[in-house]
Amino acid sequence: MEKKALKIEPALARLEEIVRQLENEQISLEESLELFEEGVKLADAIQKRLSEAQLRVKKVLEEAESFKVEDFGG
Repeated sequence: MEKKALKIEPALARLEEIVRQLENEQISLEESLELFEEGVKLADAIQKRLSEAQLRVKKVLEEAESFKVEDFGG
């Protein structure tokens, strides 16, 4: 089975929700740890997806002769 590509907007929304839940002092330590773990995995996946998108843009620009390509920085 092919792995689905991560959708950035829903992933960012979920990450924001995780942060809000972690800021809630009423959740248990175990729940906090589970949310933190999910958030770290999600943040890593988002970063990888953004890096892939950056490489695609760079490739397209390199193929277009009229553009001068510089690294995005970071």
